[in-house]
Amino acid sequence: MLVSPRSGATYVGVALDAEARLRQHNGLERGGARRTRAGRPWACARVHGPYPDRGEAQRVEARIKRARGARRLSAS
Repeated sequence: MLVSPRSGATYVGVALDAEARLRQHNGLERGGARRTRAGRPWACARVHGPYPDRGEAQRVEARIKRARGARRLSAS
């Protein structure tokens, strides 16, 4: 889970390498998501997992995305 210190916005996604994905979202490497361009720089707020398979990781991601605001940071 990423948080933008500038705006307080959060971003949740699935990644095999959280550090590399953070560099992508911050524009230091190719990749990232269009949605994260405006909130740069992003900081890693929380890492969940690892999970046994991508399906389980995506189920947790969906559960976290349903939470809003500060509750999202404490969701698991």
